[in-house]
Amino acid sequence: MLPEFPLVEEFPYCCPVSVFAAIPQQGALFLDSARVDENGRYSFIGVSPFEIMLCKNATVNPFDALEQKLKQYPLSCLPDLPPFQGGVAGMFGYELGGYLEKIPQSTIDDLQLPELLVGFYDLVLAWDNKQKRAWVFSSGYPEQESAKRRERAEQRISWVLGYLSQPLAQIPNFAIDDSEITSTFNQQSYEAAVSKVIEYIRAGDIFEANISQRFSCPRPQVDPFALYRKLRAKNPAPFAAYLQYNDWVVASASPERFLKLSDGYVEARPIKGTRPRSQDPLIDKANGEALLKSEKDWAENVMIVDLMRNDISRVCKPNTIHVPQLCGLESFATVHHLVSVVEGQLQENKTAIDLLKATFPGGSITGAPKIRTMEIIAEIEPTVRGPYCGSMGYIGFNGDMDLSITIRTFVMNKEKLTFQTGGAVTVDSDPSEEYEETLTKAKALRKTLVEL
Repeated sequence: MLPEFPLVEEFPYCCPVSVFAAIPQQGALFLDSARVDENGRYSFIGVSPFEIMLCKNATVNPFDALEQKLKQYPLSCLPDLPPFQGGVAGMFGYELGGYLEKIPQSTIDDLQLPELLVGFYDLVLAWDNKQKRAWVFSSGYPEQESAKRRERAEQRISWVLGYLSQPLAQIPNFAIDDSEITSTFNQQSYEAAVSKVIEYIRAGDIFEANISQRFSCPRPQVDPFALYRKLRAKNPAPFAAYLQYNDWVVASASPERFLKLSDGYVEARPIKGTRPRSQDPLIDKANGEALLKSEKDWAENVMIVDLMRNDISRVCKPNTIHVPQLCGLESFATVHHLVSVVEGQLQENKTAIDLLKATFPGGSITGAPKIRTMEIIAEIEPTVRGPYCGSMGYIGFNGDMDLSITIRTFVMNKEKLTFQTGGAVTVDSDPSEEYEETLTKAKALRKTLVEL
């Protein structure tokens, strides 16, 4: 039996961006539905976590350690309100997959970011961007005694509401020179990498692998949240997120949900298949129709759907896995995508962490079969992926979860900024077209950096 609900107070609806800019940002997390649609309805800000869990080259399995911690803070959720009312939230790096399977890592780890960086949030601000309403929740954790928890919750709500009247500053006018951006690949070397993957496919090792190139430049001399706001304006996305901790920053404009778990219902929304948008309506429509008719892109997507069905079935009830949407067209600021939906019902004895362990990292950014493709990725890509192709989102104290795939994302340490884009390589891939796809996916990120 879960304990009492969190305390909640509604406050006047306002821009969540302005609130995040005003609050103390150390350890704060912004889960931002920058594009409001059927998937991106809610925005959340986790404020001032009472504990931070940071993992790098751990000697114990971080997933198991996280599950043990979560058991200390059970909570029920208030119905008919935004679903994240307290819990663990943050960044799950791609290399966490190495704790689930023995996967070699790329040799260069120049960013040295954590593999896991999450906060335990007793204080959450939540927005329903469809109904234009907003609330603040507090569970009062880590206090365990009921009266002390309630007292802490009241104090925490009162404290954070004091920040809500701050005005939002304008985004500074800044840009870097395009020549400052370099990549781990040039066109020739990326096409050679694609050709190598095709050789693995023809040899029967794999069916498909996602190979990315990493762009980098010196860290811009600007407030990182201003950079995120600029990215958000150029590429609004339903699963955007921003996390800053010490000198580390992850600023994401992801269009892709990895996993949602709500009251035992599981949903994944893998993306595979991309075409550029055009300002010419006729060309734009033709690009979308060409994507829908592309046998290669359908094949990419269907392979990942099969992989996700297999992963999810490991922890879901028999005969509950189904695909209500296969290769649906969804359009974003700079690209069209094919998006499928895979659903299932979690077994009663399984948890969000069990689901995460069965599926991490997402198949749409590895390939099929997953373990062998991850080995090939480590062989071909010269640097570790870090936050890229991992996940951002929350696991509620009530056991629900919502995570993105961390793509279309800036990652920063003290010295440099990086972003990565990749594409699925199949036996029918044309190396030059695959290279162009990575540039198309990088368009919004690059524009954010170089355009005033």
